[in-house]
Amino acid sequence: MTQHGKSLLYVTHDRAGTSAVRSMGTPRLGTGGVPVVLVPGLGAPGYLLRTLERCARSGPARLLDVPGYRDPAGPVCGETVGALADTVARWLTDVPRRPVVLAGHSTGAQVALHAAVRRPERVRALVLLAPTFPPRLRRMGPLLGAALRTAVQESPGVVPAVLPSYLSAGPRRLLTCARSGQADAPEEVLPSVTCPVTLVGAEDDVLSPPGWVRHLAGRAARGRAVVVRGAHAFPHRFPDVTAGLLDGARHETP
Repeated sequence: MTQHGKSLLYVTHDRAGTSAVRSMGTPRLGTGGVPVVLVPGLGAPGYLLRTLERCARSGPARLLDVPGYRDPAGPVCGETVGALADTVARWLTDVPRRPVVLAGHSTGAQVALHAAVRRPERVRALVLLAPTFPPRLRRMGPLLGAALRTAVQESPGVVPAVLPSYLSAGPRRLLTCARSGQADAPEEVLPSVTCPVTLVGAEDDVLSPPGWVRHLAGRAARGRAVVVRGAHAFPHRFPDVTAGLLDGARHETP
């Protein structure tokens, strides 16, 4: 069901702590409550594994490996927000047997937002973690400056979590993804979302500052903003806090 006949991979964790990688065609999503589905930023899923493991303690959880830079068969789709959202939307149609909590981080939040608009009946609640980019960062110069200011606030442990994917992607693909995110305007899309939306920002995040997160929450019909500790990669540094917010979204009234 994906472009070029390739499979979309996703990573699962069960309550026993075991993990597996399965293909898009696998129909089972697990049992035990509302599934949480995570979409990574810039196609680097490794930094969300800690959050995934915590989410799995209270119900089924999946981490989508899109576009799949490290897949031996090659990426399943292009690196643009639109192509990624199309792929996630098809996965939501074909795999889960019930609506999910769809969560995305950074550019993955933009992807999750567009996928929720494409398949509203498949999304029970939407969680946007550090959504990018506020209007002032939609030019490359200011974006690079913000990325550097945020980087000094990050935990060093996030580097080995994202570096393998970044190396597999190469600078051209990463730049394509970033530029696509800059061309997007999530504030114009959020009014079209009818499910509950939780927007989460971090105190020291310059890429997705708290004021931007609160502004986006005001654009959603059923939006709320939450500000947590940390910088842009707070799901890696504070996985328990992040998983707690995602678990709370499981109990939102759709």
